Parts: sequence; structure tokens; C-alpha cells
Amino acid sequence: MYYLYILLCNDNSLYTGITNNIKSRLEMHREGKGSKYVRSRLTFKHIYTEELESKSEALKKEIEIKKMSREEKIKVLGLKV
Repeated sequence: MYYLYILLCNDNSLYTGITNNIKSRLEMHREGKGSKYVRSRLTFKHIYTEELESKSEALKKEIEIKKMSREEKIKVLGLKV
């Protein structure tokens, strides 16, 4: 099982990532040990998670979402920002 997740960063930007252990990955971000992007925009709010069957499926979904505009992400995924 893989997870696609979206974080709302303190500068109001959206960060999209994937992981096979959502709890651990969010903790890494909180500790400043996750991505450089999130680390430079701490704090954040976890606003979306989607379970996917495989890493391949998760990567495809991540690419699809990253191609969307902020407005499309909010509308299509029903994000609360």
C-alpha cells in the first residue's frame, strides 16, 4: 500500500508527495528531515491522503496532481485550504 498526501505549508503553498508509511513520513517532515521544500516552509497542515495499491500507481497519481493548477487541486480533490 502506498499513500499520496498533500500538505498545506505555512506560506499557503501545497506540497504533494508519496510514501509507503504515512505516519513516519509526516513525522520526518515535522522534524525537518523530509523534503527541502517542506523544511523551508515549516509549519504545515496535512490536508489530504489517498491510498493506492502500488508505488507505480502512486507515482502516476502524484504526476497527475502536480500538473494541476492550485485551483484545480482544490476543486478536484475537495481540499480545505
